[in-house]
Amino acid sequence: MATTKNDARINVRLASELKQVIEEAATALGQSVSEFTVSTVVREARQVIQEAQFTRLSTRDRDTFLGALRAADAKPNDALKAAARRYKKRVG
Repeated sequence: MATTKNDARINVRLASELKQVIEEAATALGQSVSEFTVSTVVREARQVIQEAQFTRLSTRDRDTFLGALRAADAKPNDALKAAARRYKKRVG
């Protein structure tokens, strides 16, 4: 079984009222304060990263975007052609 070395630390100062809330939540889940804090912060951090990496479109915006892609008369402009050349140079 693989083990993880816990060798990093984050120190946080917070109001005693907030600490009490965190302790109560950890107890409600049967976790230590450390376990609760780490799992909660990591879950939230992953959510933030995911939301930062994706663009969500409304149905109307998605349809408009797809319509523009499908347009028969759509032609790449000079900036798009240059970007394609740079991409092909890097990727091959």
